[in-house]
Amino acid sequence: MRLNEILDHLTVIQLTGDFFANEITGIYYNSAKVTKDSIFVAVKGYKTDGHRFAMDAFSKGAAAIIVEDLHSIPDEIFRRSGQAKIVVADTRKALAQISAAYYGFPSKKLRLYGVTGTKGKTTTSFLIKNILEKAGHKTGLIGTIANMIGDEKVPTELTTPESVELNALFARMVNEGCTAAVMEASSHSLYLKRTFGLDFDGAVFTNLSSEHRDFHETMDDYASAKKILFDDLKSGVPAVYNMDDEYGCFISRDTGGRKIGFGKLGGNYRLEDISFDFSGTSFTLNHNGVKTDLRTALVGEFNAYNAAAAYVLMVEAGIDKDLVAEGIAEAPQVDGRFELIKSGNKKVLVDYAHSPGALEQVLISINKLAGESPIYTVIGCGGNRDKTKRPVMGRIAAEMSTVAVITSDNPRDEDPDEIIKEVVAGISTDNLIVCADREEAIKRAILESPENAIILIGGKGHEDYQIVKGVKHHFSDREMTNKYLFGNGAQK
Repeated sequence: MRLNEILDHLTVIQLTGDFFANEITGIYYNSAKVTKDSIFVAVKGYKTDGHRFAMDAFSKGAAAIIVEDLHSIPDEIFRRSGQAKIVVADTRKALAQISAAYYGFPSKKLRLYGVTGTKGKTTTSFLIKNILEKAGHKTGLIGTIANMIGDEKVPTELTTPESVELNALFARMVNEGCTAAVMEASSHSLYLKRTFGLDFDGAVFTNLSSEHRDFHETMDDYASAKKILFDDLKSGVPAVYNMDDEYGCFISRDTGGRKIGFGKLGGNYRLEDISFDFSGTSFTLNHNGVKTDLRTALVGEFNAYNAAAAYVLMVEAGIDKDLVAEGIAEAPQVDGRFELIKSGNKKVLVDYAHSPGALEQVLISINKLAGESPIYTVIGCGGNRDKTKRPVMGRIAAEMSTVAVITSDNPRDEDPDEIIKEVVAGISTDNLIVCADREEAIKRAILESPENAIILIGGKGHEDYQIVKGVKHHFSDREMTNKYLFGNGAQK
């Protein structure tokens, strides 16, 4: 695709230089990756401004430099260089627009579904993927645990990649025979326009609780970012939202999609008769008096909500309800999401709960299952992230557990001991163990707890690393659990 063809999809404020360039070789927002005849888009970030590197991209032979700061690079150097300077109002939006055009608008060639919310995005996305595959669609997935093309895993670093990588992934899905895709849409990606212009065929809002307050100043700001997914839906597609969440009606208020609420308290689909044990969860969905019994191997009331969200979206998207029910019933355990590992009567649950709302919901379910069993909860809080949640996490762990084991969890550039102090500040009881070394904390929780204990290891879930002083080290809660629960690291 040539530059002038790509420009057909942009609203250009000013163009200087030659826009009839050779075939474009790629699109980049990192000047270090720029190749000859590629396009460099200068994006203003939170740590640095891409406009500072516009000259680097020019000197590497970029066919075009797209900027929103008119004065970031002088017009004169483009007049005889055979290169172009393109000024737009919003380079983030421009990046998304030209990425979609460059890769042939791949989201329009897929049945694409988005999932947003604080908790449950990953589980709901995997359930939807399983349902779509049950219905005969080779399905791609973009999410926290992995990006997938059918059964093939593709490495991921961001819950939702930048718009260039996102469109490249969708194009690859199309080329490899996918007819559908489901993606987690994080508040960051929505706010930063990474998903701008994607052609969604439906969306789900799971819930909203305090998270990412280092990025969003208020809960209303956080909700407004999530709302973008629903605001951008095309007319008539299913816009499924949790009516039991206080932000559900706000999220769906201005959507062009077809609003469909679900929940225990009301909505088009009412959740009834939720029950669960360590083998799974059963519930009923009542839709205008017609009741459907559903079962999932996933455990907990929160997983009834996740399964209900997936069911409603897929049925409303036109998939046979019996196939949808089968897809939910047959969906496998999602890595690090209330993942049960047991030895005798001792049970360990590895879960990604790293926010107050998620931790509370997981512990509510564990308390309902525990009976007389003591509950040990191992948690920490990440460094360089929202500090306001730290004492809240500590309080929830101590109040809802027999013993709270406070440890580190990705301290990043912060002092682990200082983070732990902030977590402990929220605890007014003495039922706690403080152990900064995460492996030692897990070891103590497993070896020092009674034989009938339930141990929650929260915060990391599927993640297999710790970041300490900027260095990434391999670390897996699941591996540590196997090591100390069985003594040989072999999963039972």
